[in-house]
Amino acid sequence: MPDTAVVNGAARGIGRAIATRLAREGWQVVVADLDAAELATTAEQIGAVAVPGDTSTDSGVRHLVDTAHERLGHVDVFFANAGIGTLKGLDASDDEWTRILETNVLAHVRAARHLVPRWLDTGGGRLVVTASAAGLLTMLGDAPYSVSKHGAVAFAEWLSATYRHRGIVVQAICPQGVQTRMLDGSGPLKDLLALDATLTADEVADAAFRALSGDEFYVLPHPEVSGYYAQRAAHPDAWLAGMNRLQQKLDHQTADQQENA
Repeated sequence: MPDTAVVNGAARGIGRAIATRLAREGWQVVVADLDAAELATTAEQIGAVAVPGDTSTDSGVRHLVDTAHERLGHVDVFFANAGIGTLKGLDASDDEWTRILETNVLAHVRAARHLVPRWLDTGGGRLVVTASAAGLLTMLGDAPYSVSKHGAVAFAEWLSATYRHRGIVVQAICPQGVQTRMLDGSGPLKDLLALDATLTADEVADAAFRALSGDEFYVLPHPEVSGYYAQRAAHPDAWLAGMNRLQQKLDHQTADQQENA
């Protein structure tokens, strides 16, 4: 099994849990995040190298990849884990759409640009994208998040189809509700995201770690997602009708909350 990894979005949540699990297994780990203070705490606690910065930008990704190679000698696995949402629909501004797409999609593109050529020279590597079940299903209440996570899955699929015969493994982690700060701040969507059991970040990290022993593209910590995905593909109109019924329920809940506020 590989023994060096980079994890971005690692100051908290799923990224921190993945980095912690890898370090506990004896891996050498580089962690990255915008939150330099919290990242430093994580790195100190697990014995990782902290590289604070904005990994949604090309310069930030380049600095992270270059530093990781300097400190580790090579990067076996890159966990593209950073992600953000808006909880907005048509009211999301162009600037908000740009920020979401930069973080949730283009950050993966930029990471691949800097990693893939090195991996092709050295015989291979692995990119693991935290995409969310929103990248496979229909995410209500947050259009930029839903669109960007679909884009993240699509790019990961393209990478896998293009480079798997050259030793590059690409995987997409697609959980539903996870007990993180993002779930806590999801407002009326929280009950929907927790419709199936919510998992801890550690449980998602366990699933991610197990997946490193194989090359399956989808990593589904919530196994129900596989059935939902198949249903969506086989019966798209019925799926969308069902999602619309859920949206109507959310509308009623929001109206009730506003009346009682």
